[in-house]
Amino acid sequence: MQRVEALEAALPAMTPWRVTAGRSVDWAALEAALGTALPSDFRALAEAYPVLVVDDFLTVSAPPPGREAAWASGVREDEILQDLYEMGDTEDYVPFPQPGGLISWAESNSGDSFYWKTSPADPDAWPVVVRTDNAEWIEFPVGAVEFLAGVYGRTIDVPGMPRNFPGENPQVLGLSDRID
Repeated sequence: MQRVEALEAALPAMTPWRVTAGRSVDWAALEAALGTALPSDFRALAEAYPVLVVDDFLTVSAPPPGREAAWASGVREDEILQDLYEMGDTEDYVPFPQPGGLISWAESNSGDSFYWKTSPADPDAWPVVVRTDNAEWIEFPVGAVEFLAGVYGRTIDVPGMPRNFPGENPQVLGLSDRID
């Protein structure tokens, strides 16, 4: 399981968005609402960073403090994944909370979806599954942080992504947790 620092080294433009005091996500409330624990690398990323948008292409989700149950509900009720499943377009993947079901953690503006496959039982061993906008399903035997560090460090190639992904000098925007 890679640490957030490996991702920061591969994607240094994210570091200005680091919340040094931490974001104070109530993980117990989130995981109770979701019905499962989440991988420790993602928890570390979400404690250190808000939602991140990379090169106006990839949005990496992060539960906002104080709205953990709503975030969990949105993840559990992934209508697009449920529709794909009902149409038989998920290969052998199933939506969470089915055993081994998929939980979304990122998406692209082209329609690519990034999931964890909730099997095996240990969340730190969950692989990343990508559904490209070309309806290809690809599984990577790494966690979310290692996946992102590999993509932006150019050691992991994701077939079906745009030719310019990732960009030469990716820019990162951190989205605020505030509700006005």
